[in-house]
Amino acid sequence: MKSTGNKKLIVFIPAHNEVGNIETVIKRVPRKFHPDYDVLVIVIDDGSTDRTAEAAKEAGADYVYSFAANRGLGAAVREGLARCCLLGADIGLMIDADNEYPPEQIPDVAAPIMNGLADYTFGSRFKGSIAGMRVHRRLGNYLFTLLQSILLRKWIYDGQSGMRGFSREAMESAEIIHDYNYAQVLTLNLLRKGFRLQEVPIAYKVRTQGQSFIKFRQYVTSVLPAIYQEMKRPALRRASPAPSRHAQETSVSQA
Repeated sequence: MKSTGNKKLIVFIPAHNEVGNIETVIKRVPRKFHPDYDVLVIVIDDGSTDRTAEAAKEAGADYVYSFAANRGLGAAVREGLARCCLLGADIGLMIDADNEYPPEQIPDVAAPIMNGLADYTFGSRFKGSIAGMRVHRRLGNYLFTLLQSILLRKWIYDGQSGMRGFSREAMESAEIIHDYNYAQVLTLNLLRKGFRLQEVPIAYKVRTQGQSFIKFRQYVTSVLPAIYQEMKRPALRRASPAPSRHAQETSVSQA
């Protein structure tokens, strides 16, 4: 991609056997929503056995990185963050490949980081709207989010969101200590280090093609030990960032 001198926002999409959805997700990503940012799309193909990688390239992904075998969502997100840094991203934005999260709202989820108001953002389903989520999935989301809120002593609405934004510093500092998943350990890791979180309401709709890899028993037995291990690890807090000009202006206007 030819350099324009602009900052760079990279949308990264972890994907495993999502040939029926990945093309639509990529084509819905807004590429020209901010004059100061160039938008790239990269896909982390987690050992797919279908045509996910080929479909991503055909749909216009700028880069596709493929694992030789399935390694897990946590490993794919870790790779996505690393690739964003290597490609010079000022902001990274992760979105699931299942077409449940709205790519059109990428500007909304990125805005608090662009404006210096946050380092880490969620596209929050439970602050926005949800269509089609089954009761057991909703309950599981509530319980794991409540656990994160208790551990962090900070109210969180949607701790399992598959749509997240990261500042450059947050990407460089993020640690994901297990391969199966990333959601809880990543948030615990970044917030315990002092990174600022904002949740942005989004419109969510359950997938119509493909199948989620998540199985409740495996999820619980994999995620709970990882949460325990993350909370045992020391968290080196970052220095508090100076407020941006936009944040200062917002504070003055609200006074």
